[in-house]
Amino acid sequence: MIGRNAARPNVLGVAITAALLASCGGQSSAPQLPTTSGAQASLSQPTSTARSDHAPRYSIQDLGTLGGTFSQAGGLNNRGSVAGFSTRAGDMTVHAFLWQDARLTDLGTGGQPNSFTSEDYPINDRDDVTGYLDTSTPDPNGEDYCLVGDHHICLPFVWRKGAITTLPLPGGNNGQALQINNRGQIVGQGETGVIDPKCQAPQVYDYVATVWGPGKGQLQKLPPYGNDTQAVAFGINGRGEIVGSSGKCQLQSKSLGFIEAILWRNGKPINLGNLGGRIFNTAFSINNKSEITGQASLRGSSHGFHFHAYLWRRGAMADLGTLPGDVISLGNGINDSTQIAGLSFPPGSGTAHGFLWQNGVMYDMNSIIPKHSPIIVLEALGINNRGQIAGYGFDRNTSNVHGYIATPCDAANHDLKGCRDTRGTSTPPDFVLPPKARALLERMNRRRFGVWPGSNVSSHQQVQKRSVVP
Repeated sequence: MIGRNAARPNVLGVAITAALLASCGGQSSAPQLPTTSGAQASLSQPTSTARSDHAPRYSIQDLGTLGGTFSQAGGLNNRGSVAGFSTRAGDMTVHAFLWQDARLTDLGTGGQPNSFTSEDYPINDRDDVTGYLDTSTPDPNGEDYCLVGDHHICLPFVWRKGAITTLPLPGGNNGQALQINNRGQIVGQGETGVIDPKCQAPQVYDYVATVWGPGKGQLQKLPPYGNDTQAVAFGINGRGEIVGSSGKCQLQSKSLGFIEAILWRNGKPINLGNLGGRIFNTAFSINNKSEITGQASLRGSSHGFHFHAYLWRRGAMADLGTLPGDVISLGNGINDSTQIAGLSFPPGSGTAHGFLWQNGVMYDMNSIIPKHSPIIVLEALGINNRGQIAGYGFDRNTSNVHGYIATPCDAANHDLKGCRDTRGTSTPPDFVLPPKARALLERMNRRRFGVWPGSNVSSHQQVQKRSVVP
């Protein structure tokens, strides 16, 4: 949940999913189109990961930090403004930021210890930013809704014109604001105040997909699918169509634990189907053509740990596969040109890579940026209608993890740094994160994956750690 939960990977995602893959193994499957009725069709243009003579090229820019060593870009708008979060000096606190015209603005914390954005397009074209605050108030039920380990109350917020405003809750103590559209509608999740004995400790209350706005103080609860008791809304388009997940009560985790990928139209949930597996199906992003991306588990993955990115359109879900040699992928963002930004994981302890999928081809982001780029892309989180991509990567100059924005080298941007580099591109070898960078990444990523279903042990205690060295 939470937040892609907000953390979609970060920090923790890279480590836990890699270990996850090691335990499940498997190979990429050919793209198919399971429909909600179980029928299948083939893509008119099959997904491929082979290099093309017409492969796109990108310039990439390090966003820097707010004084600490870690930053992550959560998403970007069509103006090229980026929202994300960064550690402050000393790496003990985290603040949300807005990046515009090569400048980072600290959005503050509303008087609380920490503020975060999600990885779900937490910014609209008016530069309004959504997120959640890790407060200084202990949760009365001992819940850890922000998934940062302090068991404090977690509050949804919107930042507009220099000020943070917290959003109302549907009855409980906690919530998260994950995405905002240009109409000012905000989606996320909020506790209902209803005790659910089936919740996995320390979660106590049920939580539901929540819509705030567009008017001040407006709040709508979206129903879960069928007999499910929980739901989270991760994305909303300009038409007010909303996507997310539905399932049973557990610790909040964006990628792990939900059963159904859901589209809400006019407040009614529609099951998007799956790729053969019955759990860990999630919808993360929807464009203005009602095309959707996310992750769906594959047939035969009994524990749901083998999932792929997908493209859903016109009632059918297409498996996008993985990068060559990888076994797991997920789609984070989709624009109105049906370009998808995402993440692909290898088996074992190899290096995760961000990808760009377009016109049936999946490209490793590291193969389409300048060969000697100081940034090694670890994840692609958002993509705007100009084709710009935001995410995070390993900075070879500082040995830290930083947010980035990548811009296509098209006619309008041919003079950008790196666009005239004719030395070619190449995928860097596998590497391991230095201990400090790895620890920060895992700490941030805990918000995304939380704990494994059926266990009270945090995921970073159960998975194999990995590191990074160029």
